[in-house]
Amino acid sequence: MTAKSATIDLETALFDPRHADAPQPMYAALRAAGAVTRGIGLEGVPTVYVTRYEEAVWALRHPEVFSSAAAVSIGQDQPLIPLQVDPPDHAKYRRFLDPQFSPKRIGELDADARGIVNGLIDTFIEHGECDLNEDFATPLPSAIFLRLMGLPRSDLPRFLQWRDDTIRPKVAPGDLEAAAAIRERAGSDITAYFSAALDEQARAPGDGLLATIATGRVDDRPLTRAEQLGICHLLLLGGLDTVTATLDCALAYLAGNPEQRHQLLDNPDGAAGAVEELLRWETPVMMVVRIIKTDAELAGVQLHAGDHAVILLGSANLDEEFPDADRVEFARETNRHLSFGAGPHRCLGSHLARLELRVALEEWHRRIPDYRIPDGTEIHYSPGIRQANALPLAWS
Repeated sequence: MTAKSATIDLETALFDPRHADAPQPMYAALRAAGAVTRGIGLEGVPTVYVTRYEEAVWALRHPEVFSSAAAVSIGQDQPLIPLQVDPPDHAKYRRFLDPQFSPKRIGELDADARGIVNGLIDTFIEHGECDLNEDFATPLPSAIFLRLMGLPRSDLPRFLQWRDDTIRPKVAPGDLEAAAAIRERAGSDITAYFSAALDEQARAPGDGLLATIATGRVDDRPLTRAEQLGICHLLLLGGLDTVTATLDCALAYLAGNPEQRHQLLDNPDGAAGAVEELLRWETPVMMVVRIIKTDAELAGVQLHAGDHAVILLGSANLDEEFPDADRVEFARETNRHLSFGAGPHRCLGSHLARLELRVALEEWHRRIPDYRIPDGTEIHYSPGIRQANALPLAWS
């Protein structure tokens, strides 16, 4: 594949569900075409695609060139905080939020997470089958998110609908106008919901993260309502979607690769390493979007202010930077994958995600060690963020 043909076909390839099902061959072809290529992206906007590890790390660590401010609109009325705020203002929001997601704070949720995991498994283990996406991967992070935020479990259905309307709006392929309309409606509903919830928490603060946001301060002043809503909107999408997608990818891989699944059965303490390697190999969040803020050059390619940029995390994670990158090695010594990003915008909830994933793998394999995808079943994933449309599993 030549660099020219890669740039012409990239946008189609990235959002083709067939590639989302097994993206590794596509990533290899894109890396072979060049570390950085140019093309025409959505809505005809000139777009830069970053496919290799070194260049992806550079882009993620230089927000003064690859800006995340206003890089993508998903129906929100305000920036998603801290994701869509670049340094130096970005730092004040991280100082406010990072303590809420520190390793020590998140570690305190271990027992709670195990209780939720086992409670979910209790509901289907005797049936000998489940739809992992619906019965486990979706409710697990959702329950933990609601408990962390201090929100009622009864509100979960509307959260999940807003999540799907934002990330996977049901429209005809390529109908960007209809997708934008659905996202705007969802964004308006999210704003209305959290405005009322924040007012209630300001009047009578509870003990959840929402109360911290409602009464929080940055730079010795209260958070504005727009700042509060930007934080809540981002936490909603991050808390309900990416861990679900990661669990889908991880359990589907392990169901189809029993020899590696048995590594976890023989060494339960290896779950943390398995989480990291499956994040690298499967990379549920395939890409992140940026806007070029100033003219620059990367890997010999000119970057022009105003261009869009797509940093392909999934492709970078399979680069030769990783020894035997095309092999899945749970005991990989160094695994600096980019599934949580890098630089100042590195994922705020990475410690929480790791806890949820590790506990899920440990408890699932303790209780359901041998499972399989039923014969004749085809598993398909959404592009962009690789969540399974359904994931039936069966066991004796």
